Amino acid sequence: MVEIKTDDALDLMREAGRVVAHALAATREAARIGTTLRELDEAAHTVLREAGATSPFLGYQPSFAPVPFPAVLCVSVNDAVQHGVPTDYRLRDGDVVSADCGAELNGWTGDAADTFIVGTPRPEDEKLIADTRAALEAGIAAAVVGNRVGDISHAIGTRARAGRYGMPADFGGHGIGRRMHEDPHVANRGRPGRGYPMRHGLAIAIEPMFMAGGSDACRTGGDGWTMFTADGSRAAHIEHTIAVTESGPRVLTLP
Repeated sequence: MVEIKTDDALDLMREAGRVVAHALAATREAARIGTTLRELDEAAHTVLREAGATSPFLGYQPSFAPVPFPAVLCVSVNDAVQHGVPTDYRLRDGDVVSADCGAELNGWTGDAADTFIVGTPRPEDEKLIADTRAALEAGIAAAVVGNRVGDISHAIGTRARAGRYGMPADFGGHGIGRRMHEDPHVANRGRPGRGYPMRHGLAIAIEPMFMAGGSDACRTGGDGWTMFTADGSRAAHIEHTIAVTESGPRVLTLP
């Protein structure tokens, strides 16, 4: 069931979204050559604690996961696409890092992700990130009253096809509000004019995930959580929580 939010609820979601943005900024600031993934998680956790927010990630266990998620931050490096579990791995020069974070504040939730490069960037990695960000922007631009969720999916999928990127099947964005995952599902590929009709007050997370090798195939790591590209190519994952409004898309997870 899709819950349409009031303007007051969207304002509260904006506060949760601001906490997420600050946590991701702190994560990026802490990401240096030699920093461990656990230290990145602690940087994000500190922001949540200081804001009086809790994490919808910590202890979360969907049906596919063998154990609850043990952190507030998903940190996926290089060929890890998403759901990366923070470990003692130390960042190296040129690593591509995707950080995904959520926050619950005053009963409402925000969710966002960003991908960045530690140290010396490779041009192909910069292009991967730029193209993923452009797909997110295209998806957000399609999130207007009168369109359907399929228009967002089509905008993202068109960018993926143009760049010859792979995208993991069955994973994409989602409704969000009182809980991190709500209806409707927001696929990263689809047909325009199909799916749930968008109207003022719909809150969704839009999150393209591009894989540089062009294959859609993925594998799950030994921790039961981290999803890797099957061909070992690098991946990017960028996400915002947005609200559909009569005046256009409102991004709720900006700083």
